[in-house]
Amino acid sequence: MPMPGDAPRILLLGAGHANLLAVRPLRAGLPRARITLVDAGTHATYSGMVPGHLAGHYAAADLRVDLADFAARHGLVFLRARVEGMDPATRSARLAPDPAGGDRSLHYDLAVLDLGSQAAMPEIAGFDRHAVPVKPLDGLLARLADLPPGAPVAIIGGGVAGAEIALALTHRRAGMVTLIEAGPDLAASLRPRARAHLRRALDRAGVRAITQARIIRIEARGVTLQDGTRIASALTIGSAGARAQGWWARDLPVEGAGFLRVTPTLQVEGHPTLFAAGDCAAMLHAPRPKAGVFAVRQAPVLAQNLIAAHRGTALRRYDPQRHSLKIVSLGGRTALAEWRGLTLHGAWLWRWKDRIDRRFIAGLRGA
Repeated sequence: MPMPGDAPRILLLGAGHANLLAVRPLRAGLPRARITLVDAGTHATYSGMVPGHLAGHYAAADLRVDLADFAARHGLVFLRARVEGMDPATRSARLAPDPAGGDRSLHYDLAVLDLGSQAAMPEIAGFDRHAVPVKPLDGLLARLADLPPGAPVAIIGGGVAGAEIALALTHRRAGMVTLIEAGPDLAASLRPRARAHLRRALDRAGVRAITQARIIRIEARGVTLQDGTRIASALTIGSAGARAQGWWARDLPVEGAGFLRVTPTLQVEGHPTLFAAGDCAAMLHAPRPKAGVFAVRQAPVLAQNLIAAHRGTALRRYDPQRHSLKIVSLGGRTALAEWRGLTLHGAWLWRWKDRIDRRFIAGLRGA
């Protein structure tokens, strides 16, 4: 159904990859649209470069995009605020109260949720007080900046992200790094050959890996496992998968894990003026892991569909690619890659990834 006027109010809720990359084609297609970008932070941090930053290869500024500058360059309004709820019936987004205590709501004609995921584990005693989740990234980077040299670190979650962080920190000459995995294998998303290569890299780096381990308590100076083992840790990092934000299930349709149910056109089920993309969206027609590569590919489809929804024309399906290249940083300027069952590794892969990442961040900065 076409919407009245040629200046629709569009809310981009969250500065995720899909929202940021959709801005240029969206602005070209709807030059008079009143677009507001809302995010809780002052900048977007590119997750693909975080392991390189932790290893000392990048400065913090290298992986950040200033959102006020981004908005100014694209003719957007930027509002720093945290989204706390949605009311699709009234087409409004509820924001966290302002410092003066007043409630805030924004009304829209079209809106996109691209709020990512989080990694907090409140079910583990002491996590909220003594640990830091890997997402949101800014909290992790702030805690790591204050970590004393040689201090021990424990990482909960032995997936690819946890392994990358462990290798980056050992390269930076942190103290003992312990990787704690509840399942039987590290990096279970990789095929056996790539997984074996990653395990050898962890062994060479001196990372202590513990599998089939259940954590019962986190304290200021350590982690206690169910079998009584105590692991010294000046900083405990939660990296055990992506988790949904709690308010989504209260306000919007979600799947079993709490992520937003979207149609093939990236519209939230039952709400044609509300879209979702990136990690917060569950593509039920084509489930995929939570990975930035899919958010990047969603962006042009998202922009086209916002324009089509305003004009009342047919929307386009987003069908994600079946295979995606996985590149894993190994601490130093070397990397491991997996593509369609083929495993590659070497310094040349890190240089290739470095070029891709720098080009990506430069594009968002308008360079």
